[in-house]
Amino acid sequence: MATKRDYYEVLGIPKGASKEDIKKAYRKLALEWHPDRNKQPHASEKFKEISEAYAVLSDDQKRAQYDQFGHAGFDRMYSTEDIFRSTDFSDLEDLFGEFGFGSPFASMFGPMFGSMFGGRGRRRNYGADLESSTEITLEEAAEGLKKDLSYHHSKACPKCQGSGSEPGSSRKTCPDCNGRGQVQHARRAGPMAFYTVTTCGRCRGQGTAVEKECKGCNGSGKISEYEHIKLNIPPGIANGMRLHLGGLGEYGPDGAGDLYVTVYVKEHPSFERSGDDLWTTVPIGFPLAAMGGEIEVPTLSGKAKLHVPSGTASHTVFRLKGEGMPRLQRGGKGDVMVRVVIEVPKKLSKKQKELLAEFEKEIGKKSWPF
Repeated sequence: MATKRDYYEVLGIPKGASKEDIKKAYRKLALEWHPDRNKQPHASEKFKEISEAYAVLSDDQKRAQYDQFGHAGFDRMYSTEDIFRSTDFSDLEDLFGEFGFGSPFASMFGPMFGSMFGGRGRRRNYGADLESSTEITLEEAAEGLKKDLSYHHSKACPKCQGSGSEPGSSRKTCPDCNGRGQVQHARRAGPMAFYTVTTCGRCRGQGTAVEKECKGCNGSGKISEYEHIKLNIPPGIANGMRLHLGGLGEYGPDGAGDLYVTVYVKEHPSFERSGDDLWTTVPIGFPLAAMGGEIEVPTLSGKAKLHVPSGTASHTVFRLKGEGMPRLQRGGKGDVMVRVVIEVPKKLSKKQKELLAEFEKEIGKKSWPF
């Protein structure tokens, strides 16, 4: 599969571009690469590419997630339909009309996008998408794993194979909607007439009805049951990231919906995560900070040795390279950042007080602070 280009590069804008700059860049490129104007063989693919870039960068939430995870992580969270779901192209369609161009969206992105881009046709009968979630430890997020996941959804009835008809019988044009899948209702208020269009209740929008309903599913064409799957969680996954599993949602005559699983990473007793780096705080005594020495610090794989140089101040941060979380976007690993904090004893014995007084006298009060 070809590697996707960076969305900012596609639109020719810097990462800090404003929403107005993003919109301006997209309008210019959309007119340039509109298939009615540009007859180059790759014009349609180019138009799709810039439209996808605009759909992501014009949405604050999607843009923030793309900036954090890049294509590698972002593409696991959103399907193509998700990317375009809330994008408003209506003003651009008006602009195309001014130049005498047709709207390329519905034809270019397929029937599932008809309603998103102002198409008038009836949306295909896909099953609904489902949402689920799972929780893992930070260690599991670092290593990646296959995790058992159970959820409830509908499947095609095994008896009628999803047709809703008893084996041996057939389907016929729905008499209630004459095959349109929709019915129109009229309501009068004085001299005015109001019309509403709804999905046909008899054929459920399919345009055909069964002659004899399947006894296994009562004519619905589907049954409901628990599904048990192995969820593949990639190394380096971040808290709140969604995984997309195509075709594992609710059953639909034209295809099943998708399953989206949100992964939550539990808080860790020793580490705080910042991107791909892990932060930890390690207490040390004053003698060690003054004279230097070696300490043990935690990592996700166990313990590591860290040399503390003499004269180390409290809250100094040391870096253990490559001991952090795997990077989804660039490969490699982040680092473990170790913050050392000098502990001051709250209670001192008589002997300890005498030694500290002698130490202070030895270095001289004028030497403070070091």
